[in-house]
Amino acid sequence: MNRDDRKPRKPDGISRRSFIKGAGAVAAAAGLVHVRPAGADEKPLPPGVVEKLGPGATTIELNINGRAATLEIEPRVTLLRALREHLGLTGTKLVCDRGACGACTVHLDGKPVTSCMVLASDARGHQITTIEGLGTPANMHPVQAAFVAEDAQQCGFCTPGMVMSVAAALEKNPAATTDEIKHATAGNTCRCGTYPHVFAAALRAAGATKGV
Repeated sequence: MNRDDRKPRKPDGISRRSFIKGAGAVAAAAGLVHVRPAGADEKPLPPGVVEKLGPGATTIELNINGRAATLEIEPRVTLLRALREHLGLTGTKLVCDRGACGACTVHLDGKPVTSCMVLASDARGHQITTIEGLGTPANMHPVQAAFVAEDAQQCGFCTPGMVMSVAAALEKNPAATTDEIKHATAGNTCRCGTYPHVFAAALRAAGATKGV
């Protein structure tokens, strides 16, 4: 037996390192490709055809607070940035920008979502409701009125997102309990610690919405 015969032979085929690198590349590529479900007023793409947006600005239409809004933005722009910087709807707050604090919560088809984690282009074909669309100073939503009555805000940064989360919870269950409200607002951070007032406001609003 010569020296070369004593060396361990590498197995034929794909190595573990090359497999991991290849899988990572495929995953990264998959993350860049998104097939968007068509809205009710849009024609679906043929099977196997992937929509391509960008890299430059493109024109999209969003349905916000019951009105159509046309924007020319880059595909990387989040719904939060589109609302604040392109439409002037600054009631939706930019705080953590990581989906961790809930200050930017809006309703997407009636469900609460953190708008900093949603691309504006992905919100096409959906009904978007912001704090401005929930109620006005002259005609407040029951949750907004209850927050005022219960003094459930201090610095105000968390308030819009907290209101949107509570409103969505009460829309789903008008008779929500304190524990259910706590669960609904678990993703909303209040650095001022007004949680007891928030829960009291939610219960007040629940009583007000029973007859609505």
